[in-house]
Amino acid sequence: MKAEEVKVNDRPNEADTDNEPGADDLRKKRKQLKRAERNMRDIHIFGFRALIFIFLIWVLFFFIVGFATMPSGDMYPRIDGGDLLLFYRLDKDVRAQDVIVFTKDNVRYVGRVVAKEGDTVEITDGENLVVNGNTMIESNIFSSTPRYEGFVEYPLKLGPDECFVLADHRQGGVDSRFFGPVSKSEIAGTVISVLRRNNL
Repeated sequence: MKAEEVKVNDRPNEADTDNEPGADDLRKKRKQLKRAERNMRDIHIFGFRALIFIFLIWVLFFFIVGFATMPSGDMYPRIDGGDLLLFYRLDKDVRAQDVIVFTKDNVRYVGRVVAKEGDTVEITDGENLVVNGNTMIESNIFSSTPRYEGFVEYPLKLGPDECFVLADHRQGGVDSRFFGPVSKSEIAGTVISVLRRNNL
């Protein structure tokens, strides 16, 4: 029994090693190891948060909002060619005067909604826009609205999920006078903000 007790008591513990030669080096190594463990934990936490952030950005810009560049001067002077547009993807139930981003025959366009499903649209010989028998007074449009002969027959009754879209620059703008109504499935979203890139 005494011999066993001597063996147990002879085993060095941390307090004993701290008093031995080289104990400072051992303490430094322990601190370095703990510091490395903390650093690895911080790196893992940062990586996890970065992945969450990237996922949220991906959801935001691929499902909720989108960016588009104004492809032409058809919406001048409100929007000029090259301006960057931020549009909201989720609301496809457009209203009159909404500016929308849409696609026709794989070409992206931007235009202003002037009539929606159930409305009757006509463009007169006097270059006036008439919706449901009422001549439209558009304070934000600075030119008349000529009819493009040979494309759309008037009066035009819009069907379900259809809208009639015109360019703000009515003289020569490519819009529903040329390719007809825009369907809901062709709408990418409603413009909510414009970042000027030209004439800053």
